[in-house]
Amino acid sequence: MTDQTTSTTNTTTTDTTATSTTVADAHVSVTDVPTGLFIGGSWRPASGGATFDVRDPSTGAVLASVADATPEDGIAAVDAAVAAQADWAATAPRRRSDLLRRTFDLVHEHADDIAAIMTLEMGKPLGESRGEVVYGAEFLRWFSEEAVRIGGDYRTTPEGTGRGIVLKRPVGPVYAITPWNFPLAMATRKIAPALAAGCTVVLKPADLTPLTTLYLVELFRRAGLPDGVLNVVPASDAKALSAPVIADRRLRKLTFTGSTPVGSALLKQAADNVLKTSMELGGNAPLLVFDDADLDRAVDAAMQAKFRNVGEACTAANRFFVQEGIADAFTAALSERIDALRIGRGTEDGTDIGPLIDSRAVDKAAGLVDDAVERGARLVTGGQRVDREGTFYAPTLLDDVQPGSDILTTEIFGPVVSITRFATEEEGIRLANDTEYGLVAYAFTEDVRRGQRLAERLETGMLGWNTGVVSNAAFPFGGVKASGLGREGSHEGLEEYLETVYVLTPDPFAA
Repeated sequence: MTDQTTSTTNTTTTDTTATSTTVADAHVSVTDVPTGLFIGGSWRPASGGATFDVRDPSTGAVLASVADATPEDGIAAVDAAVAAQADWAATAPRRRSDLLRRTFDLVHEHADDIAAIMTLEMGKPLGESRGEVVYGAEFLRWFSEEAVRIGGDYRTTPEGTGRGIVLKRPVGPVYAITPWNFPLAMATRKIAPALAAGCTVVLKPADLTPLTTLYLVELFRRAGLPDGVLNVVPASDAKALSAPVIADRRLRKLTFTGSTPVGSALLKQAADNVLKTSMELGGNAPLLVFDDADLDRAVDAAMQAKFRNVGEACTAANRFFVQEGIADAFTAALSERIDALRIGRGTEDGTDIGPLIDSRAVDKAAGLVDDAVERGARLVTGGQRVDREGTFYAPTLLDDVQPGSDILTTEIFGPVVSITRFATEEEGIRLANDTEYGLVAYAFTEDVRRGQRLAERLETGMLGWNTGVVSNAAFPFGGVKASGLGREGSHEGLEEYLETVYVLTPDPFAA
């Protein structure tokens, strides 16, 4: 791993003997992966000296031991972010933009290392990890471009008696909490707009997959990150770390990606200090296939929508609703594709389905499948744990899933397809909307007018119309109902880190 330090790089040195390790298996190896806390521009151990293990879900082997931040470390990170806030807010937009762009370039230069780390700690196939590197890096590039386009307004009052100026300024120090399933993209999707807006950040990565994020932060450091602008505190006890950070009155923004119950609890904590919040929470995405759909396109897209990231995605299609006229053909074609999927370690060539993140995820998938079958669903293929080392569950297809089945109301987060058949458009829409969630929906129809009706009637923040992947840095990502608040990506994502200031001045032409 080559250090790409330039003349603009922060001069803080890294004690690699104390805070980095080599992450390796028989297939890939990455040296100098940071394992410490990053606070105020320096890598350091946790104040209590404790560490926690990061494991490979395909074998259970320990990959690295990472510094385990204490609540005191969390406050130290807030101290650093607060100390850096005024200078970073006053930094020229072009300089903030350049930092993000240099980091984007470094991410691409180290793409193979990042993908290897991601696959080892999360389990997804290397090809998917490489795809996440490209996707995650785009947030750095997009917001590097947006940083220099933060605008305002100037207009005459309706009465003509004065002039109004509308300013945008950074909201202030941000606490960001990211999930384990997309450890690069979920970090860049929060860090990039915050830094572009002029906010400093304290980031807590998921304890299951902190290594990818720590490596990213080291690339930020090499790109010239000023001290205190970005601080990272991995911890095994998220509640203990987060409570005093969120309670700190100097913090002004909380952003979280994760489950709805945790998001709801965080919103309650954030209310005490009236923090600006953005929450990307749970999903229970419907996938509707109408009789007039292009069958091949629908099957291809359904495979993406379901099995991307081993099904461990908030955008994964959970509930498949297939119109009766096409249901048999769709189910048969999908079953054939599922049977062809290859299960294996993410580092192995040809792997389509890697391990689930841990044994609890396997237990959850197995329990949902068993419940559905007991209630009358037909098991078409799969439906069993994989008899091999690691936490694997076979890609599974259930047909004729009955009302009342747990799988219709629970976010699966695994490689399981649940098909329910419907007769009319009205019934399909009703079934799709029968959930507390509303992050994303997918619909397959060649009827343009029906597609327009679905866009207006499906209760969702995003819609994939004849496509199985919707995420893009240039467009707003987010949901409605219990799926969260706010948007990430696009110019809307930058607004989440800005506040609006209105200034009234007298009429400059008045006597």
